[in-house]
Amino acid sequence: MKQKVLVTGGTGYIGSHTIIDLLENGFEVVCVDNGINSDTYALSAIQKITGVEVPYYHIDLCDLEALSIIFKEHNDISGIIHFAALKAVGESVEKPLLYFKNNLESLINILTLSIQNHIKGFIFSSSCTVYGDVSQSPVDENTPIQEAASPYGRTKQMGEKIISDSLKHTTVNSILLRYFNPAGAHSSGILGELPINPPQNLVPVITETAIGKRDTMTVFGTDYPTRDGSCIRDYIHVEDLAHAHTLSLKFIFDGHQTQPVEVFNVGIGNGLTVLEIIHAFEKQTGVKLNYQLGPRRPGDVTAIYSDYTKAKHLLGWSPQHDVDDIMRSAWKWEQFRNEHL
Repeated sequence: MKQKVLVTGGTGYIGSHTIIDLLENGFEVVCVDNGINSDTYALSAIQKITGVEVPYYHIDLCDLEALSIIFKEHNDISGIIHFAALKAVGESVEKPLLYFKNNLESLINILTLSIQNHIKGFIFSSSCTVYGDVSQSPVDENTPIQEAASPYGRTKQMGEKIISDSLKHTTVNSILLRYFNPAGAHSSGILGELPINPPQNLVPVITETAIGKRDTMTVFGTDYPTRDGSCIRDYIHVEDLAHAHTLSLKFIFDGHQTQPVEVFNVGIGNGLTVLEIIHAFEKQTGVKLNYQLGPRRPGDVTAIYSDYTKAKHLLGWSPQHDVDDIMRSAWKWEQFRNEHL
């Protein structure tokens, strides 16, 4: 019998790719999303790619009563992957209370129902932002946590603590996946990042500029102490990231987890500057980008990239795609999106 997994934020970028990976690895999936920054197009793309129509609930996780209906209608849920959250660093600096209310209340509600319904595995979408403005990279899971650089990062730090404290004396096992910068699109070319609001992440900004949706783009900060003055980040292909969630659930379901909460970094293990990413895109696509150099942006850290040794040894996970794959797939998706959506 297939194990059933509830994916919150399932019509979002990472959520939708993870649903595909789960379905392709023999899981049954239920999706919930309030749609404030995603599009139900993702559900039709999932169906085209996998042949499966996923049950979908248009519910805000901050509404505990509405959320509990899912568990009444699906009393055989074994695992939860919790993506649903607001995630724009810049917006969180401008609207911190919105981020605290939404990201923490939704987490508390889904944890409450996880404990009540004896869920076996709970995977939390955490972030490298929990490390704060680190003094050196790569960072591993034991790197000391610094002050968060943004309210968004703070919600992830607080979320991890809430999970650890709440699950300590329960039967729910949890994995916190601290991932770095998801990018790229599904290899089919018909699913990728499709935000309702203008994207702030680098790669969709690049592809939107290349296709003409934006006249220009800005590189925020040219005076960082890096190779070329721009920020350094670890860019991980979204399909690799999706598979890490599937492997995390299997790790719990197969009885390999020995403590209530485990933490894993999920990144490519290499840092690239913003300007290097721009040049990689230009090289892979032959499209020259119109970009300008601007001042630093509040909430951005100088440099951070991952050591994913723990995930490799325990989960059997390692990235299968590089930055060139990210750029090719992102551009393929942008062109599809421009023609069909």
